[in-house]
Amino acid sequence: MDKKKLKLRNSREFKRVYKYGDSYANKYLVIFFIKNNLNYNRVGFSVTKKIGKSVVRNRIRRLIKEAYRLNCDKLKQGYDLVFIPKRVAVEQGYKEIESAMLHLFKKTKLLK
Repeated sequence: MDKKKLKLRNSREFKRVYKYGDSYANKYLVIFFIKNNLNYNRVGFSVTKKIGKSVVRNRIRRLIKEAYRLNCDKLKQGYDLVFIPKRVAVEQGYKEIESAMLHLFKKTKLLK
């Protein structure tokens, strides 16, 4: 599958997920999700400037992307997902981010 198809691209797609989707949160992450009527998931990552400067934002984005990449095969298909880190996530390592993500997947019943 083309990697470009698997990403939420423009602000209209993000706004649709925010406006009509459900959201769940835990200590480190917030997830917004909505059915997309496709047979694959599309994902977006949003890191606000409140998190820190660009180096910090890019680091946390990379951690979240990697946690998603390694666990996306465990998910039901047909959803648009948006991940937003909380400020406390900056001090965390990969393991904490990954366990927070898996916790959200269980909460949302998106796991297969």
